[in-house]
Amino acid sequence: MRPEDWIDHRRAGDRELVGWLRPEGDGFVAIDRLGRPVTGAVDWDVAEAALEERGLHWLADLWELELEDGRTTRVRLVEVSPERVVVKRDDFGDVTAELRTWTLPFPAPATLRPYAGDASVLEGGSLG
Repeated sequence: MRPEDWIDHRRAGDRELVGWLRPEGDGFVAIDRLGRPVTGAVDWDVAEAALEERGLHWLADLWELELEDGRTTRVRLVEVSPERVVVKRDDFGDVTAELRTWTLPFPAPATLRPYAGDASVLEGGSLG
């Protein structure tokens, strides 16, 4: 759950939520939609600029999830909210593929990270 002292930051054009500003000392920490810090404690305008620069496009990127047995699997984000983060196994757009999902806490754990492999290559075992 999102802490009460986090301040919503929305894009000017469509008012879409791009993250939060968390008060810290005399400054603010920019927090992305996964609940992860983007900056250290900085001035308000610097924190806002960091969120604007980051935007939301990165949420559509390919991710990897480290499973309990230590293997990793390629995933896509399905839902990102202050209550939870839901990911699904990367199905390469196959609408007939079995939908395997994982529900993660918010903020998203370190076991969810940007995909480190070559996105155009299906690596052995990556569909875990």
